Amino acid sequence: MTLAPWLRLARLGLLAACTYTWLWVHGCGPGPGYGSRPRQRKLTPLAYKQYVPGISENNLGASGRAEGKITRNSERFNELVCNYNPDIDFKDEEHTEADRFMSKRCKDCLNKLSIAVMNQWPGVRLRVTEAWDEDDNHPPGSLHYEGRAVDITTSDRDIKKYGLLAQLAVEAGFDWVYYESKHHVHCSVKADHSVAVEKGGCFPASGMVMVSGGLLKPMSRLRPGDAVLASSELGDVVFSRVLLFLHLDPESRSTFLILSTEDGRCLALTSNHLIFVASTNKPHYHEYYADFASRVRRGDYVLISGRDGSMRPSKITSISQEERSGVYAPLTEHGNLFVDGVLVSSYASIEDHRLAHWAFGPLRFLFGLMMNASFVSALFLHFQHKYERIIKGYSIGPRLLIF
Repeated sequence: MTLAPWLRLARLGLLAACTYTWLWVHGCGPGPGYGSRPRQRKLTPLAYKQYVPGISENNLGASGRAEGKITRNSERFNELVCNYNPDIDFKDEEHTEADRFMSKRCKDCLNKLSIAVMNQWPGVRLRVTEAWDEDDNHPPGSLHYEGRAVDITTSDRDIKKYGLLAQLAVEAGFDWVYYESKHHVHCSVKADHSVAVEKGGCFPASGMVMVSGGLLKPMSRLRPGDAVLASSELGDVVFSRVLLFLHLDPESRSTFLILSTEDGRCLALTSNHLIFVASTNKPHYHEYYADFASRVRRGDYVLISGRDGSMRPSKITSISQEERSGVYAPLTEHGNLFVDGVLVSSYASIEDHRLAHWAFGPLRFLFGLMMNASFVSALFLHFQHKYERIIKGYSIGPRLLIF
């Protein structure tokens, strides 16, 4: 069966599905918190000289290594994009518009942050004092030379806001945020071609899942159609069919967070993957919410599978990092699964688990309607990048939505 006759119909269905999602997702959805309003995160301002994550900027778990200075005459200059967002003030003291040049990922995070700033402080805009540096004003190896770093303030230059501004930058997706000076906040991102950026949230090849029959299987051997241990909307442990892989690259290597629990579970996942967590020991399944792995802290609680087929809380005792092979992101019918014995979402990069799950509803419908799973997979792959961009656009507000 060829794809061509289906593309127009699929495009219309995709847009209709997104409209349906926008209208309904905030009232209901799968996973912990089903039928309740999304949990509002409490924003805690960063302390002066604090940086998040708590590792050096050039660590693979943060923004990563510097790759070399970019000049106007270098081939890599074409990798930079110009940011003309009218909601951001650019200092541009050099009068060369250098402060508008940055990597695509940096631009995306900055635009998202500008919306958060306006929502947090009506009438106040985000201000960029430094972005790409072509004048050697920073130490060797600075990510400013690659357009991967920005120094920011608020337009009113109220230093009392900068701690919260730094936290908003963390929420906006910057890979490293440093309340560096009383006069600005420093933010940086991974390179655009980084595996963690290109592939989204994933698990390594060594990640273990339980398939029907009680056998453990590594991600590298998991296949569409396999039924893996997951959770129902009611909090029951069930087996859920793997529909397809949102990301699959056995040859890639990436840095994974290792979350260890008091029960000896060790979950490996990328920092932008969603995991169900609570800040205290909550007895009820629905009191757990989906959050990025990068925001999980030691002492938080996650949900693990018990030998008797139940699910119970377990405290995180340590968080470390490790480079491993393979990137795998299986999508299940229920939108979640147990990996290394810990309940995680099938989704990443998009903060709202319920929004992501509802947006993939048409895909689950097609799988249920059609026997040709390979056709559905091919159709999804054809639209994958635009589909994910639409979902991400809705997750941060329609002002960033580009069809």
